[in-house]
Amino acid sequence: MKKINLAITGCLGKMGQQLIKSSKNNKDFKIVTLTESRIIPKKVSGIKLELNNIIAFKKANVIIDFTVPKCTLQVLKIASKLKKRVVIGTTGFSKKEERLIKKFSRKIPILKAGNMSLGVNLLMYLTEIASKSLSNNFLAKIYEVHHKHKKDHPSGTALMLGKGIADGKNKNFYSLIGSKYLNKKKFPYGKKINFNSIRKGDIIGEHEVRFSSGKEIVTLNHESFDRALYSEGALSACKWLMKKKAGLYSMRDLLNFK
Repeated sequence: MKKINLAITGCLGKMGQQLIKSSKNNKDFKIVTLTESRIIPKKVSGIKLELNNIIAFKKANVIIDFTVPKCTLQVLKIASKLKKRVVIGTTGFSKKEERLIKKFSRKIPILKAGNMSLGVNLLMYLTEIASKSLSNNFLAKIYEVHHKHKKDHPSGTALMLGKGIADGKNKNFYSLIGSKYLNKKKFPYGKKINFNSIRKGDIIGEHEVRFSSGKEIVTLNHESFDRALYSEGALSACKWLMKKKAGLYSMRDLLNFK
């Protein structure tokens, strides 16, 4: 099999470094481009760092982007001109930015996921089933923990899980978003979905969904211990996306959850 030429954006970040490590250990990939928001006069894994531009991405088959929304949209603009596939692990997009991503997906194949882990995507699927199965007497809330350097809150994964709750009830997710707490020891249930985000230490990721009727509680949770979960999931997404036409896909499509 011919190797897939890979471009990794934000290569000096935590996920960028992990993606480089996983890519080098995977015989199906060859890293051809590494980009950062500013040029640093040094090589990473023998590759000179570049800015996001047409020349940098020209030789890539797929671009993996775990950065920030502004950078992701810049990458998509270039990728759409070059007809390159893009795997997006960036989180924290606004509704307007989400619409722009969908617009770009009419021209190129894009796989976007708030979390690339198999276990987390299974958790989202189970969350949707639980939400659909439990009566409206059950209220839901979401708790998540990440390392102290993570800027956005709630996490992209927490929002994915919230969407799973909304989809299970056949309701619009944005109309169900409740209060967003940060570093609270306790937080309440509400008529809408409340979120609590904890930022501390070097924790990779913990997510918990709770449904309560007041008489019983149903809890679904997932813990991540190794960042390789996400990089390996992203590489699987790259291989899967190579065979796809223009469109906006998710890990759920890759995993074939019905």
